[in-house]
Amino acid sequence: MKIGFVGLGTMGGNMVARLLDKGHTVTGYNRTRSKATALLERGMNWAESPREVAAASEVTFSMVTNIAALNAVTEGPAGLVAGMTTGKLYVDMSTVSPSASRSLAAKVRETGADMVDAPVSGSVITLQEGRLSVMVGGRKETFERLRPLLLDIGPQVTHVGDNGLALVMKIAINLNLAVQMQGFCEGVLLAEKSGISRQVAVGVMTHSAIASPMVQYRGPFVLQQPAEAWFDVNMMQKDMLLAMEMGRQLDVPVPATALCNEFLTAARGMGWEKQDFAVVFDVLAKMSGISG
Repeated sequence: MKIGFVGLGTMGGNMVARLLDKGHTVTGYNRTRSKATALLERGMNWAESPREVAAASEVTFSMVTNIAALNAVTEGPAGLVAGMTTGKLYVDMSTVSPSASRSLAAKVRETGADMVDAPVSGSVITLQEGRLSVMVGGRKETFERLRPLLLDIGPQVTHVGDNGLALVMKIAINLNLAVQMQGFCEGVLLAEKSGISRQVAVGVMTHSAIASPMVQYRGPFVLQQPAEAWFDVNMMQKDMLLAMEMGRQLDVPVPATALCNEFLTAARGMGWEKQDFAVVFDVLAKMSGISG
């Protein structure tokens, strides 16, 4: 298929690589062109604006950091929506508020095109290994048209309901990531201050009953942060704030989420906002009188 992709960061870029490997023609755009160099060398076409991407494509994807970035690539004469016409499809994989996504879907439908929200669950590693999970919110018939293409990105593709509901599911998953990481860090520090080496504690815990997939791949980050954050503090805190706002709107208490959010705030205050959110370990370690 003729595919468009707006947002070629770590996750978006790896998705494009998979789509190219599957034989699709991909036209891409990113605010910083240098991030697309490797993809261009692999055969991706370049567009000068999101509108050009949509105009050249049957299905256009976007994956950007927040609602401000999403507005920047969708709105205005050079925006993605301006390039949509009847029959085209738009798949937004960004994590934004469900209400904002529904509003965008309504604008897309005014052009005769259709849109789904399709955030993912997984990391760069799970994407590269072909184990990514994709959640989709939107019309069932649109989902069925997109399903074969989404399976080229990840093997688990689930239609969860109407527009916005995939984002609800994504936010529900991400608050769990933060809460799990918080508990893991507290456990490691209790072991360490009792006299067990950090390496041994991490090794035991990542092979124990608590070893969810997230704990297994992110737990070792308390020993050494990755060279490039998989999901930094700012990104995780954005999702925690979305979860707390949803909790307020739906009358669902989210006390564990609120607590984790405070430690993310502390991490930002310590200058670690660009570190992977596993850096909450360092916040707790500092509070415990333990040096890195």
